[in-house]
Amino acid sequence: MSAFEVRIGINPLSWMNDDLPSLGGETPLSTALTEGREIGYEGFELGNKFPREPQALKTLLAQYDLSLVSGWYSGMLAKRSVPEEIAAVDRHLDLLAQNGATVMVYGEVADSIQGAPRPLYQRPRFFSEQQWDAYAERVDAFARHTLSRGVRLAYHHHMGAYVETPADVDKLMARTSDAVGLLFDAGHITFAGGDPVAELDKHIARVCHVHCKDVRPAVVKLARNRNWSFLDAVLAGAFSVPGDGAVDFASIIAKLKQHGYRGWLVVEAEQDPVIAPSYAYAQKGYRTLRSLVDSDTETLSRTKEAA
Repeated sequence: MSAFEVRIGINPLSWMNDDLPSLGGETPLSTALTEGREIGYEGFELGNKFPREPQALKTLLAQYDLSLVSGWYSGMLAKRSVPEEIAAVDRHLDLLAQNGATVMVYGEVADSIQGAPRPLYQRPRFFSEQQWDAYAERVDAFARHTLSRGVRLAYHHHMGAYVETPADVDKLMARTSDAVGLLFDAGHITFAGGDPVAELDKHIARVCHVHCKDVRPAVVKLARNRNWSFLDAVLAGAFSVPGDGAVDFASIIAKLKQHGYRGWLVVEAEQDPVIAPSYAYAQKGYRTLRSLVDSDTETLSRTKEAA
């Protein structure tokens, strides 16, 4: 039995990519679910091939003895009012709540360039304290609504969006209440120039969901120097599964254990499955996390020192 109450899940991006359907688009969902369960994953996040009717989703996951981890929600609070967002989220929130998910991945897509063929430096930004205050107020009100339905908002800092860098995360967390949880994504915070262990330490009290993706620094450097788009960087292999890059997951897991984190650890590493075969990489990610989760703190320290 693991020393802390976490479950290891995966996002279907390892098999099929929602933003780049050419990556694994031909792979049936049944393949991902069968292989994921066989590897040892306990649950899946949603992708575009999952049914969106609550009972149909419940029936599908039960066939594979899998849980629903969560699901991405494309939010527009940088442009929309809270009542508009509440109306827009209703069906998605119901889908999550009825299938036992306790967190909702919130990704701000207003003005985002994460799917556009534009260099990352052109991402949107809030330039004044007033803009930050107004945005945070809307996020907080929206988060209180989702929480009233039993689902905590897990805010996903993301490349190409308004909240990308460690400084952006700091500003949002400082302006919002505990109703707003933080989705800590080891890959995105590293790509954005942060030290993932330091950033996790800073905001661990707010972390309610964890995306475990590794980073290949040489590719990130090329992406910055050559002004690639986010999707260009993905195609070139900026991200991988835990254990296949430079992120210190031993320290991250040790920090989560120390704080008594409860929730999901989700392998989410968008890659081209032709170059990074889905099963092999999903298995590598699972085995890396499983080993760290099952290790005691002393072993984790030795793992970190050996890295």
